[in-house]
Amino acid sequence: MSDIYEYITRADFDQVMTPNYSPAGFIPVRGLGSRVWDQSGRELVDFAGGIAVNSLGHAHPVLVHALTEQAQKLWHVSNVFTNEPALRLAKKLTDATFADKVFFANSGAEANEAALKLARRYAHDLCGAEKYEIISMTNSFHGRTLFTVNVGGQAKYSDGFGPKIEGITHIPFNDLTALSEVISAKTCAVIIEPIQGESGVQLADKAYLEGVRQLCDENSALLIFDEIQSGFGRTGHLYAYQHYGVTPDILTSAKSLGGGFPIGAMLTTSQIAKHLGVGTHGTTYGGNPLACAVSGAALDLINTPEILAGVTAKHLKFKSRLEQIGRQYGVFSHIRGIGLLIGAVLSESWRGRAKDVFNAAGSEGLMVLQAGPDVVRFAPSLVIADADIKEGLNRLERAISRLTQS
Repeated sequence: MSDIYEYITRADFDQVMTPNYSPAGFIPVRGLGSRVWDQSGRELVDFAGGIAVNSLGHAHPVLVHALTEQAQKLWHVSNVFTNEPALRLAKKLTDATFADKVFFANSGAEANEAALKLARRYAHDLCGAEKYEIISMTNSFHGRTLFTVNVGGQAKYSDGFGPKIEGITHIPFNDLTALSEVISAKTCAVIIEPIQGESGVQLADKAYLEGVRQLCDENSALLIFDEIQSGFGRTGHLYAYQHYGVTPDILTSAKSLGGGFPIGAMLTTSQIAKHLGVGTHGTTYGGNPLACAVSGAALDLINTPEILAGVTAKHLKFKSRLEQIGRQYGVFSHIRGIGLLIGAVLSESWRGRAKDVFNAAGSEGLMVLQAGPDVVRFAPSLVIADADIKEGLNRLERAISRLTQS
């Protein structure tokens, strides 16, 4: 093979990739635990977690073993057949949640697409064609398919792609009065992220979710919880609905679900699931043996009292140090979030500078995230070592100190 394929640089991205992303200037090539190394051998602490995906860090030996063991057996058979890893994972998920049935997909967007299609199909079968309206929250994010991007409440993602899908209403998050004013007999579903990740790590109030549940029941509408980012141990519970004590009719999961291997899932009850009869929905790769084997191994590790309690303990370490940094440099107004989904809200004088913090952190050997222009987001491995938390926060402080002097 020609040498032109041997050495890849960041400049190659601009030459051969579509320009819908703007990745950092360095290329990670190797990871272990919560440390990552780039092409030059520079080491970074990973507080980004692949955007809440790498739930057990990089190259976790249990996941590597599950993947390589399954890779030597069976990669793909399609949904013309079933397979053992998918059935094992489905059993584990239903045993651990309210759900009776699982539909596997490849991503969070596909899991949400399935949930929304199921909600409309369920309402159509029981109540007729007029009950199809969906209520979503302003500033929500549910994926990038044409359906989910319209359901998501951010025009910057949905504008410019032709006519919008009909029957979708957006209302303010955490506002029960707003919901009560628009929900009706035509509403087939209300979809909510218990924690809005992309819009700044905004937490729903318990009383709000309880009220939403009641309004859905009164109007025969399904309640969908999008737990793509908040689920699979991220909050210190397997799913955030368990933290709130409010049970949805449909739950979607992805990101951390595969510990870094692409997989999504829609969970629901038998009564609702029966409306997805044979041929009504499908996916080529969903439920493939490789993804399900890795996800099953991740679930066995994460859904334990030790790991889930550790998530809560690690949250406190992050929060106390971030608050200290915020006070010392005047950079954060407050810290919000739960478990290891944390948002550091920039103070008034720093508003709009999340990208500056992202870049400065990268220069100091730290990977973080943004959640809009005003929030620095942290979604590290659920088993990140305390030493890595300390070192990463030291690097963050150095980055912010340098920014204040520039």
